[in-house]
Amino acid sequence: MEQKVNKPWLSLYPEEIPHEIDFDERTLQSYLKEAAIEYPNKTAIHFLGKKLTFQEVYDQALKLANYLKDLGVKKGDRVAIMLPNCPQAVISYYAVLFSGGIVVQTNPLYMERELEYQINDSGSEIIITLDILYPRVSKVKALTKLKDIIVTGIKDYLPFPKNMFYPFVQKKQYGIVVKVEHSGENHLFTEIIKQTAVNEIDVEIDPKEDLALLQYTGGTTGFPKGVMLTHMNLVANTSMSVKWLYKCKKGEEKVIGILPFFHVYGMTAVMNLSIMQAFEMVLLPKFDPEMTLKAIQKEKPTLFPGAPTIYIALLNHPDLAKYDLSSVDACLSGSAALPVEVQEQFERITGGKLVEGYGLSETSPVTHANFLWDERVTGSIGIPWPNTDSKILSMETGEEAELNEIGEIIVKGPQVMKGYWNRKEDTEATLKDGWLLTGDLGYMDERGYFYVVDRKKDMIIAGGFNIYPREIEEVLYEHDQIQEVVVAGIPDPYRGETVKAYIVTKQGATITEEELDKYARKHLAAYKVPRLYEFRDELPKTAVGKILRRALIEEEKQKIAK
Repeated sequence: MEQKVNKPWLSLYPEEIPHEIDFDERTLQSYLKEAAIEYPNKTAIHFLGKKLTFQEVYDQALKLANYLKDLGVKKGDRVAIMLPNCPQAVISYYAVLFSGGIVVQTNPLYMERELEYQINDSGSEIIITLDILYPRVSKVKALTKLKDIIVTGIKDYLPFPKNMFYPFVQKKQYGIVVKVEHSGENHLFTEIIKQTAVNEIDVEIDPKEDLALLQYTGGTTGFPKGVMLTHMNLVANTSMSVKWLYKCKKGEEKVIGILPFFHVYGMTAVMNLSIMQAFEMVLLPKFDPEMTLKAIQKEKPTLFPGAPTIYIALLNHPDLAKYDLSSVDACLSGSAALPVEVQEQFERITGGKLVEGYGLSETSPVTHANFLWDERVTGSIGIPWPNTDSKILSMETGEEAELNEIGEIIVKGPQVMKGYWNRKEDTEATLKDGWLLTGDLGYMDERGYFYVVDRKKDMIIAGGFNIYPREIEEVLYEHDQIQEVVVAGIPDPYRGETVKAYIVTKQGATITEEELDKYARKHLAAYKVPRLYEFRDELPKTAVGKILRRALIEEEKQKIAK
């Protein structure tokens, strides 16, 4: 795999995009300091009517960083952040970096079982979370090394009078209002910001070697792995984004932040890009089609990173015609294949450009994309980004494949992870001579455009979330009335794929779909819970007894074809 890489795609680059970028070797948090110096009074975050300047975000990040240091955070310590998109998520992320810590992004949808695993695997001793998630976090505290819980609420960063009414809205939506006292091992975010001084912190960081982030991703084994991303991994990929978006002007764009920051795509394409380029972030705590349409019309964002399901939901909203989306100039779609009709319709509605890209958590995340303002190829994931090598490995020979031959996509570049946290064998199996084996099958055409034909063999992508069947199977196998189970992703016109569980029950069992759904929701995040169940007398198997998941998926495709 050490032969010279053929890069036909470089001839396609417009003159505005360099083939190679000379990256600044610096920490990620240094860009927030720079933005606060250059644009102190410019709005950095707009959140449901509340505005924060770059100076305010920087000062509050330093306050929280100092508080974390007082709690004992040292260089290399892991701090979990379990928050939706809100000002506190941005402040917390950069505060952890200023303190010398490593961010552990934690999905707010995680249930106790998933949370316990991630906290233990990462060794996090501090978590920053929402008040409505506090009961869930406190339940796992005794089962982990967690010492301190920093609690905030959506209302903490809402303008008056929204902040006064929000607790009533929250009670109606979630059925709870949580009150946490600022004492002992519980700490209130608002009190920290009020009471802590703004002091610079000097922690010696090697951007190329020291980690900024543990980004947990599923694995084909079903056990999430912590992807180790250094400061330079993230700085490099964000810098590549800047070059790809060459028409965007520093300090002048607005980015709508719907993609969650706990996902590496939202973290890079919205948060880190906005900080690096002093763009204004228009944040929404969750994706709601109507709320999104209103925000676009009112705040007029120019950049809209998203996923196909987001664009589909907006296009199918009954009141779409009432809203003006013409401010949107550029959209980069990721996480799943972008249907051509969605691309064309969204461009017609906005007058902007919508193109598809490709990446993984292991690559910070982007490796390939179509051009926004230059030639693009429909159905292709585009071409490799600057400083990024990619090729196809033949499934037959393990050597570089011929043009248009399907094989495994592999990539090399400064955005490729350092490895998996405490998983030497997994790291060695995935990283070979600096090349990352993606596990995705595809091909490259004569001009250097890449195409994905299949994903990692078992992974399901539903609504933009990566879902790993074995994790769900392990939960269902723990049910005392289930004998055998296999989970698969079946085609779905809206979510891309839907999670379906095929079940063989034990003799005399009386379990129903409703009971299984209730059981699954106790142990899994909502997006992982099967939407469909099918009870069978037996499951298709190989001669050695391995369940044929692919055969079930083919059955579903044939049903649809009829």
